[in-house]
Amino acid sequence: QRFKTGVENEFGGIGIIVSSNNGQLEIISPLVGTPAYRAGMLPGDRILEIAGQSTKGLTIDGAINLMKGQIGSSVEVKILHSGDLEPVVLNLKREVIRVPTVFGHRRNADDSWNYFCDPARKIGYLRMTGFGRHSVSELRSAVENLRQQEMRGLVLDLRFNPGGLLSAAIQVCDMFIPEGIIVSTKGRNTPQRVWRARKAGTQEDFPMVVLINHFSASASEIVAACLQDHQRATIVGERSWGKGSVQNIIELEDGKSVLKLTTAGYFRPSGRNIDKPSADGTDEWGVSPDEGYDVVFNPEQHRLLRAARRDSDIVLNGATHNPREGKDYLALVDTQLLTAQNYLYGELELPTIDVPEPNQDPNAPTPDATDS
Repeated sequence: QRFKTGVENEFGGIGIIVSSNNGQLEIISPLVGTPAYRAGMLPGDRILEIAGQSTKGLTIDGAINLMKGQIGSSVEVKILHSGDLEPVVLNLKREVIRVPTVFGHRRNADDSWNYFCDPARKIGYLRMTGFGRHSVSELRSAVENLRQQEMRGLVLDLRFNPGGLLSAAIQVCDMFIPEGIIVSTKGRNTPQRVWRARKAGTQEDFPMVVLINHFSASASEIVAACLQDHQRATIVGERSWGKGSVQNIIELEDGKSVLKLTTAGYFRPSGRNIDKPSADGTDEWGVSPDEGYDVVFNPEQHRLLRAARRDSDIVLNGATHNPREGKDYLALVDTQLLTAQNYLYGELELPTIDVPEPNQDPNAPTPDATDS
């Protein structure tokens, strides 16, 4: 069930992200527009009971299983708002919860996404966390939102993106290139397959950067490699993970279990290999940044960036306390993103900004791109 949910990105539930904090079940964030969001659940709220069962000693998985259920059914949740003395009981009707995979740069006051990393210069920013069933439609909608606001350049952030569906990666590539090979697959007992782009609906009249790091894998690498080989986007960041294997999903036991069987490897439009285990002693694997755009983060910068992303996704939903205040990641200089912006400024003949060396003190002040 967890595997299917990860692929489909949807399930019947109430729409919250939870964690365990000192043995207590705590809400990280509600998802916008869900029953939990409409009921006023807030970051930092403690969940005391679910369906009459105490959450004391309950595992995260156990709590999630209690809150998930048939669409249209109800579940009673007792919560304690941060700073309150008395808990409240909410009766929530489960709905289809679709977990988003496309995010913007920061939240607006109404919890919607601002898709510009530099609004003044119309530089768009879209972050994809995976490639699921609905990722392509989410991306198209976000790009259309940016186009309506006269976007001039786009940063597509695939850092920490572990991949997902091959079909979704192919459709994302097809959005940005008008023709040519997107990706090919070769297997020991299967014929070679080649996917090609189609002209219709191509978004190609603006410069583009793809951000990757060591944790960008699989479908992320397909997109980065395709846009790099077709010179549609400049790749900025770090060399990717190097996972170029194709897995078929075979259902067993009437869908109660599945077998993930590796059947082939996929290759870039240029024909070069991506899979690190298949490199045969050569150095040809993964996706490397374009020359001059290799910006490597140290482990501490990776940690701070992960933390910053986690909290940027939090929906405040009218909360009086901002959970991001005082966090150590606020001083992080995202030199990878700033380098990407600088590339776009150059393409658009706009003034560039000063970017610190990639491994300088991560607590150095952040340059303000919009005021340079």
